[in-house]
Amino acid sequence: MGALDGKVAVVTGGTRGLGLAIAQAFSAEGAAVVVASRSQQAVDAAVAQLQAARGRAAGRQVDVGDLTQVEALAACAKDQFGGLDVWVNNAGVAGPYGPTLDFTPDVFYQVVQTNVVGVYNGSRTAMRIFQAQHHGKLINVLGHGYKGPVPWQNAYSASKAWGRSFTMALAAETKASGVEVFAFNPGMVLTDLLTDVEVIGGSEGRLRRFPAVVRMWAKPPELPARKAVWIASTATDGRTGLLINLFSPWQMLAGALGEGWRSLTGHPAPPDLVRVRTVPPASR
Repeated sequence: MGALDGKVAVVTGGTRGLGLAIAQAFSAEGAAVVVASRSQQAVDAAVAQLQAARGRAAGRQVDVGDLTQVEALAACAKDQFGGLDVWVNNAGVAGPYGPTLDFTPDVFYQVVQTNVVGVYNGSRTAMRIFQAQHHGKLINVLGHGYKGPVPWQNAYSASKAWGRSFTMALAAETKASGVEVFAFNPGMVLTDLLTDVEVIGGSEGRLRRFPAVVRMWAKPPELPARKAVWIASTATDGRTGLLINLFSPWQMLAGALGEGWRSLTGHPAPPDLVRVRTVPPASR
């Protein structure tokens, strides 16, 4: 038996990276999974991949910043599989690296629309269903900056700080409802969100150490995906309001020691996984 047998889960941003890894892990543990992303082609490919592994899967093209589309996603899960038990708000965009005032407004708005409005839309939609049925688990994915300010990543980090505050408040407000609400920080995950970096012209030098940081601390998405299974399982029944963090001081130390040992022993660094693209700053 799988840890999620009989459950129905929605994973936004579920067609690649961490979202796809979570969908695959849920499916392997017996859940029916509905994935969503902006691209219908990506949705179709992810669903085919999950079904090829003998999973029950469906998908829908969704802009999480549009409440009507998010509500249609929930309806899809109920129509396809008869219910809804787990909702993971994973969809997110990073925006470019650089000074806040050099962001073009439309790029800043896109980060807010996906990372803030999208989490609100998903949470609102899932929680209305969960509260009516007196059970369900909402998992909101955090990221770098959820503990405090991160200069030169102000759009993304501020959205994650908002996500933590929003999730913890929602958990407190609904504590007696029989529904569980969780904040999940997977740490640094080796996905395109991390390795495909846009940098605003003039800030490239600030990223010179970033490839080493990725080597030290990035983990494959399968590791946090397994933790997401635990959060979604009966192991967390009655434990609403948990903030689960997979980026510990011990992991930081181990990664730094490993990179230091490589440098001291003269071993060559692995191939650089980080791809950087420069974009122009907003005109002032």
